[in-house]
Amino acid sequence: MNRSAYLEKLKARLDKWNAELDKLEAKGREARADAKIKYAEQLAALRQHRDAAARKLQEIRSAGDDAWEHLKQGAEDAWARLKEAVIKAKSRFD
Repeated sequence: MNRSAYLEKLKARLDKWNAELDKLEAKGREARADAKIKYAEQLAALRQHRDAAARKLQEIRSAGDDAWEHLKQGAEDAWARLKEAVIKAKSRFD
């Protein structure tokens, strides 16, 4: 996969996770007061994972043609952590 296609793939993933975070945030607004605190904490953690994944996307975007391949594993790890965190959050609040 070339760099451009890989960046498009990562951007699509980020858009998907942003949509998932928006859904969880909406559920959090509808929750009881005690649950709102848990939602807020979980959303803060998810945003940190999302921001880390977005930084990796930017690093790859900014990297030279040869260097971006070396950054792929770090990006994949960041995406995996974000995916796991979103799945856990959804399971807790569904």
